[in-house]
Amino acid sequence: MRKVAIIGAGPTGIYTFFSLLKNKTPVAVSVYEQAPEAGVGMPYSDEENSRMMLANIASIEIPPIFSTYIDWLRHQSEAHLARYGVEHASLHVRQFLPRILLGEYFRDQFLELVAQAKKQGFNVEVHESCLVTDLQATADGVRLWAQGEAVPHLFDLAVIATGHVWPDEDAATHSYFPSPWSGLMEAHIPAGKVGIMGTSLSGLDAAMAVVIQHGEFIEDDDEHCRFILDEQSTALNIVLMSRSGILPEADFYCPIPYEPLLVASEQAINNEIAAGSDGLLDRVFGLMMEEIERADSTWSERISLNTLDADSFANTWFSDRKKNNPFSWAEANLQEVERNKRDKRTVLWRYAILRLHEAVQEIVPHLNEQDSKRFDAGLARVFIDNYAAIPSQSIRRLLALREAGIISILTLGQDYELDVKEHQTVIAAQGDRYEFDVFIDARGQKALKTKDLPFPTLRQQLAANGDDIPDVGDDYTLLEPACARGRIGFGALPYLMHDQPFVQGLTVCAQIGAAIAKALSKHALRPRRKLPFWDE
Repeated sequence: MRKVAIIGAGPTGIYTFFSLLKNKTPVAVSVYEQAPEAGVGMPYSDEENSRMMLANIASIEIPPIFSTYIDWLRHQSEAHLARYGVEHASLHVRQFLPRILLGEYFRDQFLELVAQAKKQGFNVEVHESCLVTDLQATADGVRLWAQGEAVPHLFDLAVIATGHVWPDEDAATHSYFPSPWSGLMEAHIPAGKVGIMGTSLSGLDAAMAVVIQHGEFIEDDDEHCRFILDEQSTALNIVLMSRSGILPEADFYCPIPYEPLLVASEQAINNEIAAGSDGLLDRVFGLMMEEIERADSTWSERISLNTLDADSFANTWFSDRKKNNPFSWAEANLQEVERNKRDKRTVLWRYAILRLHEAVQEIVPHLNEQDSKRFDAGLARVFIDNYAAIPSQSIRRLLALREAGIISILTLGQDYELDVKEHQTVIAAQGDRYEFDVFIDARGQKALKTKDLPFPTLRQQLAANGDDIPDVGDDYTLLEPACARGRIGFGALPYLMHDQPFVQGLTVCAQIGAAIAKALSKHALRPRRKLPFWDE
């Protein structure tokens, strides 16, 4: 019986395990999870999230394991759902619900995975509160060292599914948090001046974690939300900030599964890649223009799409938001989105961009250095803004905080200075100085490199091959060193973001898990990355 180690029992690890189970051939699976409970995942754990934090994905989009998320929810008691402010009768497949509730679903599905695997003849070991300290690729297999064990275990396949990587809680102080997941959930934040770097969902979640200590949201129905501030917390003042100072859009209605692209198809993109890196970005933008024009000619004419290029498109995309007060714009966008949801109306230009982001992502590892920087500064910002649209309820809560006079938004511009002091953080931007009693960096996951790997021996093996970032094949197993091919599955998302900048979400976790599971019988050697990595 072949032996498989899965390091990390969040969504990627769970979907990998599930794919192994679907292969039907029994294997010995050892799951290593550093958290107390396997099968939850950091983005959905009770320790790392408050009940105010909403998952940015609905049941209709979540790849099912043994049951769909909506079916699992419908089997929960009314009393249990009420703990999260969820009404049993109002459940539907496009609903955004608390992250902790989604974590419960994954935990239940993981336990069922273990039970079903044992029934099918798999040998399964689950190691909870167990940190894997090192990995080594050898000609005989993969050696794995677990904390407290002097002798390594040998596996035919080791799957690195360690998920998001945030600064350690030890880096946090009583006045500075390097991420919302660096002790913020357990910390008492006094009523005072709170700065939050980031205006996306992570920034809004950080704000929610703070304000819920100082008041209460009153949500009478799906359309009305108020915030009542505690009398002793009147000094609370929160500033969300970013270079642009713009807010994300509310999640919009569209057909799921996605309709196929008519112009920028996989074959069309591959043809442009095969034609060479010089001019690749501009050629693919030409495909994008034609796709958008076919989808929505009225909008294309309104923004003069035929006059734009891969650089100017982003400025046009964000222009309306930059011209308007961010809260006024957010309220108008929310009303539009909710109206479209009721009418089941798709805004075709938004939907076109949503479907294009994964197709266009394939060109990223093939861009030359100049075009790679152009892409990051332009189209990548558009795609991220589009697919990272946030739950309507998060916008309602933000507007309620604004109405209560608690929150504001600061536009920093391109050049600013951040100075973290012992008892406060100071921001200098555009000639002004801002002081904060508490500061939270909520800019999200950063792309990581080989030097950031927590496994010293594997890190040395990759560095010896000159890999600044781990290089994987189509089956997501490492290409170098050669003895790692088909043996070390690399599904840790932060390390894949360099050439797959949009590698986020549960659908991607399921795809990666399915690809890695195939590596036990056959592994693909075609590299995903063709050109050298251009350092930032």
